Amino acid sequence: METSPESPNIHDDPIAAGVADLGYAFVPAAAVRARLEACGTLQDWPAFVDSWNQLPVDTYMADQGRYRRRRHAVYAIDGQGNIERRPHQPHFQAIDYNPLNGGIERWFEPILPDIGASESMRAVLHFCQEIFGAVAARDSIAWQVEVHQFRIEAQAGVPGLPTPEGMHRDGVDYVLVLLVRRTNIDSGTTLVGNPSGAFESSFTLVDAFDAALVDDHRVYHGVTAVEALDPSLPAYRDVLVVTLRRQ
Repeated sequence: METSPESPNIHDDPIAAGVADLGYAFVPAAAVRARLEACGTLQDWPAFVDSWNQLPVDTYMADQGRYRRRRHAVYAIDGQGNIERRPHQPHFQAIDYNPLNGGIERWFEPILPDIGASESMRAVLHFCQEIFGAVAARDSIAWQVEVHQFRIEAQAGVPGLPTPEGMHRDGVDYVLVLLVRRTNIDSGTTLVGNPSGAFESSFTLVDAFDAALVDDHRVYHGVTAVEALDPSLPAYRDVLVVTLRRQ
């Protein structure tokens, strides 16, 4: 187990300050990568990225879609920043948060052990602990963390839906969406709105390490469908989604 550096003061952290100010932030790849490397090594990043090629199809899609592949893991981060992977367990969202696929326990295949314990995964989790601890204005918070590997595939004439439930909240405290790879796709624009339903902003994660950070209590978010640029070639969007809830 490892301990991360103490959470930074929000006034000294432009990423955390952005989330605290608006309830969300788009952070470009260079800034995210620099922070991840400050939290740990990314030497195994190529193997981390390659693991998205081993995701099974999500069979829980109520729309009968077969365009999403997924793996899942649960971690605990204590107040000192120590990370522990928890026994495999189902992912559950209330229907209020996910009217399409919520209301049931969904047992996704677990993130592979070597990927779940990788240096890249630890760096991402320490990054989340630092940033969202600063947003919450507390240095010592125990978090329950869920991590999802997603691949959204687009086929000829059949777009892939990153958020088939539409604009939504996840029912947690904070969310990180980290782009891992885009291959032969168009669109996939992140949309942000407030609880009253009003649209606020949009941006597109294009480069590996581009990230969206969200205060789930303050804003709704969604992503537009992705379409294949060349229908004759594989087309997909790979992201890592990390959600944090205070224990």
